[in-house]
Amino acid sequence: MKRFARSHKRAGLLSVLVLLVLSLALVAGCGGGGKNVPKGDDSGDTGLKTIKVGASPTPHAKILEHMAVDLAAEGYKLEIVNYDDYVLPNTDLDAGEIQANYFQHQPYLDKFNEEKGTDIISVAAIHFEPLGLYAGKARSIEELSSGAKIAVPNDPTNEARALLLLEAKGLIEIKSGAGLEATVRDITKNDKNIQFVELEAAAIPRTLAEVDLAVINGNYALDAALSPNDLVASEAADSLAATTFANIIAVKAGNESDPGVKALAKVLTSAKAKAFIEEEFGGAVVPVF
Repeated sequence: MKRFARSHKRAGLLSVLVLLVLSLALVAGCGGGGKNVPKGDDSGDTGLKTIKVGASPTPHAKILEHMAVDLAAEGYKLEIVNYDDYVLPNTDLDAGEIQANYFQHQPYLDKFNEEKGTDIISVAAIHFEPLGLYAGKARSIEELSSGAKIAVPNDPTNEARALLLLEAKGLIEIKSGAGLEATVRDITKNDKNIQFVELEAAAIPRTLAEVDLAVINGNYALDAALSPNDLVASEAADSLAATTFANIIAVKAGNESDPGVKALAKVLTSAKAKAFIEEEFGGAVVPVF
């Protein structure tokens, strides 16, 4: 009986060892599968390569989200990295943390490259966010009386754009050649004696009840959920501002021929993207392609 017990005990230990070896082999097999997934792939079963794009939440990320299905049809899973500032999207792009970004216009990018020593370039112009002239106490330009107050952004670029818009609508005249460097000091004709209330651009939507009209950036109009019915006038799609300040897809120089970047530019300049921008944003965002 003792011999049988010892034999039975050895058989039990052998079974345990066999099960342990099989378990370890199974675990090793499962763990090793991930190493064979190509870098940049979404997962082993989708076959989609991932492209990471930095964007401002509105309207850039919304446009990207809408076009994600089309990008998948091109073989790429879109991963959107939202940014609330205008520095990190470029520093992360330069560092290779993301493959592209969509939040800025060319003049800003040029200045960033100059100041930071980066080499980031545009691969496609997508949309323009026109400044809009919104109703406050007055519902139209015709309602403006002498001494009317119009709020305008106080930063140099947007103030110049605001004044050019008002000039285009016949409210003022600006010194010839002032262009995108114009300030209120360059106004040569102001028949209605308009008073300009110069404010930080982001704060202007909150002042509509206190002024007759207000010139508001497209992104701030969207954030404030202003109605298109309150839009009195806006910068034209062929204006100097539109051709200068179109928002772009940017990449690190040398990556402009990357297939994923080309696919991104392709879907964002498609007829579907154009229709979405026009329908979704009610004129606060205008496609430029």
